[in-house]
Amino acid sequence: MFDLISWVATIATIGGALLTASNLGARVTGTGFIVFLAGSLCWLGVGLMSGQPALLWTNAVLTVLNLFGIWRWLGRQAAVEEGARAAAEASEATPGEALFPASLLSRAKAVIAGEDVGTCVDAMVGECSGRLAYVVVSEGGVAGVGERLRQVPWTCARVENDRLVVGLDRGRYESLPEVTKDQWPGH
Repeated sequence: MFDLISWVATIATIGGALLTASNLGARVTGTGFIVFLAGSLCWLGVGLMSGQPALLWTNAVLTVLNLFGIWRWLGRQAAVEEGARAAAEASEATPGEALFPASLLSRAKAVIAGEDVGTCVDAMVGECSGRLAYVVVSEGGVAGVGERLRQVPWTCARVENDRLVVGLDRGRYESLPEVTKDQWPGH
């Protein structure tokens, strides 16, 4: 029984870490905290069975933190994301410009002529005007390693169906300036 609980704790801890580190939205992150909770409860059992007070206390605190994470991501953040989605949908039925949540610009797929070219990582917005200057699109690489970041002027992009549509052909897109992760242009 001890070995089984140890392995469940190990697998749940690794799985929870993978889900939360992936940052794939409130529901996935919240699910990661549920898996982490299962792991911390199993580690509590291991600590009890093996007489390890440090393991017991660590996982008692982690259990409370995991419960907070569940509330934060499956409660509050999921509701905030739902509110933004509902507002965007409602704006489509009203006169004027349709709205989209700004948070979309930190995760939307970027496409050219229906083909995925990368993922938005962020956008730069005018402090006084509130106008978008450019978005940064990540392409290639794995988990951020080996990726290229491109500065896409907002005049060449639009949001459509939760995707960033880049209004350039592939050649013009590839000629856009690359930016480094820690030095983006101020214009």
